[in-house]
Amino acid sequence: MVTPIDPTATAFLLAENRHMPMHVGGLQLFEKPAGAGPHYVREMYEQMRDVEEIAPLFLKRPHRSLRTAGQLVWVPDEDFDVEHHVRHSALPEPGRYRELFELCSRLHSTRLAWERPLWESHVIEGLADGKVALYTKSHHALVDGVSAMRLLQSVLGTDPDERDMPAPWGYRPPTRSKALATTRDRSLAELPLRAARTALGISAEAAGMPSALVRTLARGVRNETTTVSLRTPRTMFNRPITGARRFAAQDWPIERLHAIGRATGTTLNDVVLAMCSGAMRAYLLELDALPDQPMVAMVPVGLNAKSSHIASADGGNAVGAVLAQLATHLEDPADRLRSIHRSMVDGKEALSSMTPTQIIAMTAMGQAPAIIPPLLRMQGIVRSPYNLIISNVPGPRTTHYWNGARMTGVYPLSIPINGMALNITCTSYDGQMAFGLTGCRRTVPHLQRLLTFLEDEVAALEKAAGVE
Repeated sequence: MVTPIDPTATAFLLAENRHMPMHVGGLQLFEKPAGAGPHYVREMYEQMRDVEEIAPLFLKRPHRSLRTAGQLVWVPDEDFDVEHHVRHSALPEPGRYRELFELCSRLHSTRLAWERPLWESHVIEGLADGKVALYTKSHHALVDGVSAMRLLQSVLGTDPDERDMPAPWGYRPPTRSKALATTRDRSLAELPLRAARTALGISAEAAGMPSALVRTLARGVRNETTTVSLRTPRTMFNRPITGARRFAAQDWPIERLHAIGRATGTTLNDVVLAMCSGAMRAYLLELDALPDQPMVAMVPVGLNAKSSHIASADGGNAVGAVLAQLATHLEDPADRLRSIHRSMVDGKEALSSMTPTQIIAMTAMGQAPAIIPPLLRMQGIVRSPYNLIISNVPGPRTTHYWNGARMTGVYPLSIPINGMALNITCTSYDGQMAFGLTGCRRTVPHLQRLLTFLEDEVAALEKAAGVE
C-alpha cells in the first residue's frame, strides 16, 4: 500500500547526503544465559533472521515518481531480502570495547539506500568478556530515538525464563489501540482535505502567534534561554563535516547523579548538562579552542503546555526544544551547574506560556538555521543556531531480557549534521545513565577523550556538592 511521507520525515530524507547520513542507531549488550552453548551467537542471529513475517514498518521504502506527482511516499519492498538487513559480524582480537566502538563507527558512517527499507541490524560476537552486541540503525524518517527505544522495549521482558520473544522487526498482531490508529490512515487523495481540517483547527491559535514570536525574540535579544539563540559562539564543532563517524560510549550510576541533584536542588537533566558542559570546557581548553562566550546546546524537553485543540484529552505533555546556555565560560563546576539550572528553568517557563502549536512554531523557527541549509545545500552560509545537541531518551528502569539473554547496556548513536559535528545522546536503563557520543571523525578529534572528561566532571560536581 502506498502511504504519504509526513513533512518532517520528508525533510530528513531530502536533507541527507553522503556527508550527512540521517539515521539513528542503538547498541545493546547482552549477557548469554546460563548453559549457552558454543554456537549461541549463531543461533541468536538465526532467531532474528528467520522470522515468519516482517512487520510492515520494516518493509517500506521511500519512492517518488511522476505517478506520485514528485511527492515522496512509502511503498512496500517487493523484493525484501532479510539477509541484507540482518547480519552476523565478529570483532577482531583482542575483542575490547574499543574494537566494538570502531566497528559501530564504521557501520554508522554508511548511508542506507532508498532502494531498500531503511534499516539494518548486526549481531556481533567476539567480545573478550563473552557478551553479545546488537547494533541497529534506522533512518530518522522511519523512526526517531524515542520510538526506537519503545520498539526495543516491546520485544524485551523482565522474565529471564521467557523464550518466545520475537525480533524487533517481526510481525505481531496489532493491539486494539494500534488497530484503531491504522483505521485512521488515509490515501494520498485525502491529503488536501486533511490539511484543510488541520488549518481550520489551528486558526484559533494563529492570533496568539505574533505575541509568542515577540516574547521569544525579546528573550533572545536579552540572551535568555528560549527556542531562539542570537548569541551562539562559533566553535570547532560548527564547521562542515565528512561522512566518517567516531562513536564512544560509557555509563554512570543514576543514583550518583541524583545525589548531586539532591544536594544542589537541581534535576537529573541539569546534572547531565553540567557533565557535558565541564567535559566540553576541558576538551576545548586542551585543544586551545574554548570560546569566550558560553556554548549553546539544543535540548529537547517535555513539559505541560497550555491546553489547545491538539493537546491530548488527558492533558498530556507537549515536547519542545530550548537552546540552553552551558556556562562553559565559568571555571567553577558548582557555578556551571547553578547557571545551567537557571537556564533550563527559564527555558521551560518560556515554553510553558505557549500552546503546543506555538511551541512547535517557535521551536521550528529556532531550528530553521540548522535544518534549511542542508535542504538548500547552503551549508556555511547561515550561522549555526547552537553548538551541539544534547538529548536524553528514557529507557527501561528494570533489568530486561531477550529470550534469556540479560541486556546489560543500551547506548545510543545519533546524527551529527553540517555545522554541528557532535551529538550527545543519553539513555537511562536499569539504574545506569549511558552517554553515546557521535561525532564527525575529522572535525572532532580524539572523541574518546570526552569520556574521561565526563568522569572528571562527575567527580568535580560531587566534590562541589559535598556528596563524595
